Amino acid sequence: MSETDVNQAMPNGAGVRIDRWLWAARFFKTRSLAKTAIEGGKVHADGQRIKPAKEVRIGQTLEIRRGDIQFEVVIVLLSEKRGPAAVAQTLYRETEESIERREADVARRRMERAGLKVPDTRPSKKQRRDLRRLKTKSDAGDI
Repeated sequence: MSETDVNQAMPNGAGVRIDRWLWAARFFKTRSLAKTAIEGGKVHADGQRIKPAKEVRIGQTLEIRRGDIQFEVVIVLLSEKRGPAAVAQTLYRETEESIERREADVARRRMERAGLKVPDTRPSKKQRRDLRRLKTKSDAGDI
């Protein structure tokens, strides 16, 4: 499916069902999975919960959550046909904030898998003293 096929498939002003568009843009493997995600509140259009039959238009913002990963995309092209991944990526544009948030989450999960958990808050004064004592004891024992 070429880009001209995508443009010819949808005349200006016409919309596409959100479940079909999510399937065509390859966010979900089947329309059934897309429908289930929409009904479960995992997909929002312009900040509002939607139904699977809702028609989307070019320029709308979608928030899509799949597991731990959250995407925020703007619809660039409409298509009801599922094509190659390269064509599917031309249907939307991911926002910069979404990309940064996803990359930060990936880095955090990678650190946690390595056994390094980033603390939620700074250590208290007592905890800092304890850490300093522990470090000086281990340094003195190494000599």
